Amino acid sequence: MIDEVISGVCDPSARQPHRAALILARGGSKGIPLKNIKNLAGVPLIAWVLRAALDSEVVDSVWVSTDHDEIERVARVWGAKVHRRSPEVSKDSSSSLETIQEFIRVRPEVDIVCHIQATSPCLHPHHIREALQMITEQGCDYVFSVVRRHQFRWEEVDKKDGSNPTSPNLDVARRPRRQDWHGELYENGSFYFSTRKALENGLKQLEKMAYYEMLPEYSVDIDVDIDWPVAEQRVLRFGYFGREEKAAVRLFLCKVSGCLTNGQIFTSVSGEDHVAINARDVAGIQMLQRDNIEVILISNINEPLSRGLLEKVAQLIGCGLQFVEHQNGFEMEMLMMEKKVCWDEVAFMGSESEDREILSQVGLNGVPSDAPVADLIAAKYMCQRPAGNGAVREFAEYILMLKKKSLMPVHQENIDRANF
Repeated sequence: MIDEVISGVCDPSARQPHRAALILARGGSKGIPLKNIKNLAGVPLIAWVLRAALDSEVVDSVWVSTDHDEIERVARVWGAKVHRRSPEVSKDSSSSLETIQEFIRVRPEVDIVCHIQATSPCLHPHHIREALQMITEQGCDYVFSVVRRHQFRWEEVDKKDGSNPTSPNLDVARRPRRQDWHGELYENGSFYFSTRKALENGLKQLEKMAYYEMLPEYSVDIDVDIDWPVAEQRVLRFGYFGREEKAAVRLFLCKVSGCLTNGQIFTSVSGEDHVAINARDVAGIQMLQRDNIEVILISNINEPLSRGLLEKVAQLIGCGLQFVEHQNGFEMEMLMMEKKVCWDEVAFMGSESEDREILSQVGLNGVPSDAPVADLIAAKYMCQRPAGNGAVREFAEYILMLKKKSLMPVHQENIDRANF
């Protein structure tokens, strides 16, 4: 008992274990080519778990292990470090364990690896925090995620010998009602956390292992094309949208050239300039206005469009128009002071590199699918549609969906988890 008494003075030589989140993202996916960076609900698939890991506040570093240049670019844009894996662990036959072992060999500072699957977009920061505590506070050396399923299993039989199939979890004479059966636990593949020692031993000498049960609404896995639309609907309802998801948008700023229009200017025989505006985009702006979100069109004073034409566009749509000179945060702050809103209450849609500063400061940002700036920032929503062809409407619907989501929190007691 005397040995268990602690004076309360910490040992200065004791080092806190380095906890690294690691997402494996090989470029050679066979089911869905480059699925790790394919857009899911306006965000690259891998970005959903990167955002959760970065916001968990319990990991010391977030890494993506890849062999692909474009995956590396997306990972860095979203704030992750990149481990460029070797060809030896980039084969179709390479295992996750081999890839992780290579990672810890070149990262000697890492003590705990939080291996997170890129194909689990409904992961939240609290899942990571709670599972990691099982290692740091409960002494586990291996923790994996599971989900409860209400499914009866049957052993496979050779149909030629005529034997009857048997079930390891069902008595057909006493088939239970779903509400009377607790179900069984299945790995859901969301994450696998382990200590360095366990990984170096090939997970063969595990002293204490445990599972972390996730609710079924957060258990999503994507392997083939048919999984994609189901996952998209699930992530829109149960996904983690970042720390700002509770902030309600009050002001929407939209660039004219490159967002509302596709940048084309038509000149008539008489020398008048004309631009094309998609009726769906106009309808999207009006949807925001009906929901008490003010809309202001933004245009650079050096744009080739005449002031008169821009004013006519704003008048046609029924929204404000703001001319800016340097397209920087100071000009926007002056506008926000006038409108009495803060950065978190502003949504901005931009497309060019000059828009980066504002895109990075607002609470919610969006870019058309063909926006050059999309390669430079981690846009919180990347439209499927291009500029001048419904992108504004698409982003407007996303803004309204988030607003509705923030006002109507999920009622956990109303979820029928037995039928997930």
